[in-house]
Amino acid sequence: MNYSTIKKTAVAASLVAALGFAEHAQAQTPTVFGGRSQYRTWSIGVQGGITTPNTLIGGNNAFGQQVGYFQNKVGEYYGLTVRKQFSHLFGLELEANRGRIKTYNHDLSGPAIESGSAGARSAETEVNWAGSLNGVFQLGTIDFMRRENAVNFYAKVGLGVMAFNPVQYANNDFTGGEVYNNKGSWGSEIFGDRTATGDRDFRLGMYVPVGVGAKFKLSEVVALNLGYTMNFTDEAILYGPNRHGDRKQRFSNVYGGLEFTLGSRDKENLTFTNPVATMYDELKDPSLRNEVEALKQRVSTLEGTVDQLSKDSDGDGVSDKFDKCPNTPAGTPVDGSGCPIKFPEPVAQNNATQGEYYSPIQFEFDSSVLKTESYSTLDKLAKELRDNNASVNLDGYASAEGTEAYNLNLSNDRANAVKQYLVNAGVSASSVTATGYGEDNPIASNATEEGRIQNRRVEIKVK
Repeated sequence: MNYSTIKKTAVAASLVAALGFAEHAQAQTPTVFGGRSQYRTWSIGVQGGITTPNTLIGGNNAFGQQVGYFQNKVGEYYGLTVRKQFSHLFGLELEANRGRIKTYNHDLSGPAIESGSAGARSAETEVNWAGSLNGVFQLGTIDFMRRENAVNFYAKVGLGVMAFNPVQYANNDFTGGEVYNNKGSWGSEIFGDRTATGDRDFRLGMYVPVGVGAKFKLSEVVALNLGYTMNFTDEAILYGPNRHGDRKQRFSNVYGGLEFTLGSRDKENLTFTNPVATMYDELKDPSLRNEVEALKQRVSTLEGTVDQLSKDSDGDGVSDKFDKCPNTPAGTPVDGSGCPIKFPEPVAQNNATQGEYYSPIQFEFDSSVLKTESYSTLDKLAKELRDNNASVNLDGYASAEGTEAYNLNLSNDRANAVKQYLVNAGVSASSVTATGYGEDNPIASNATEEGRIQNRRVEIKVK
């Protein structure tokens, strides 16, 4: 595969990855994290470092006549970055650099190109500017004892354009004896005979940067950025004319710098976000547990609604599945089993003001837990109390099983259970009086189970 094919493949892959990850980030950002709006996603950076004419995967520097005698030389390289983070996995970065790339040969290697009687033993390439658009892929983050992400690893690939001018020297110290310098004449290069007719100071060429790096979080705003980039150019004369024809040249740069995250400090930096850790912390949040408890209450209300939707042939408020006395005449007060309740006095006196009657709230044996079939009655009562700014007395009772002291406490708990439901429904606590009377005032005989069922109650008296 030739270099042109490699370059096109890398460019296509980087663009597809950029578009794919950006779309994925927009469509797939988990709602549990609130989306990108709750994070800081823009950053700028400054960086500086050195260049070498080789790369880790091998150099293709065509300047040297004998590779064994080829010598590296470092040059300065510095620049700026602007990055937009689309998710915790991917971002797009604009990078701009300038600097120098240097190389020279051992004396025994001989000149790289003949220029009259002088030969070239070193070259210095001035990079006036280099700009690229990079896709930055977050490889992972590391957190420590405080569960705060502090180290981030990344890889990047992109496509760029650079303006450069190589100068070749007869010696190895880059100070004099120029044997090649095309500055001021770039613009119409003919590669066959290496002639040039133009007026530009720098030649334009394309390159593909591929690199890795690590960021160290110094604060909520500042991060230390360290990295290494291999730059694959589309140039055979990056270091000037040479004896190896059209071989494409490479160079690499090692850099360090500071990255500054833009935006409010109240928001987390998306670059250092770890979704697993975020989810773990949210699950420990007390407010989330409170929401779970509230959800349980809603489920209880839903169960009552489902019960109400059950078939009720005689219209007494008790579904046929639990109705022990079917075909009860309409309007007859019934207990939790659907059987008529016998009252020692006219029941319509419970609410003389509003002309409304409320059946007593029934309870299971030795229990102060409200039954779901009571919710509809209590919801109706709560609405009346709110709408009319009325007050109510709740009288709690118990059947005769157990001691009188125990039953007195039990009846008081039953009255307070009804009061708590009304308060939760928006009724003022000061307008509800709850009192327990134990085994007093039975409305049926405690000698039978049917009678004891009726005595386990809370009577409602609206004032």
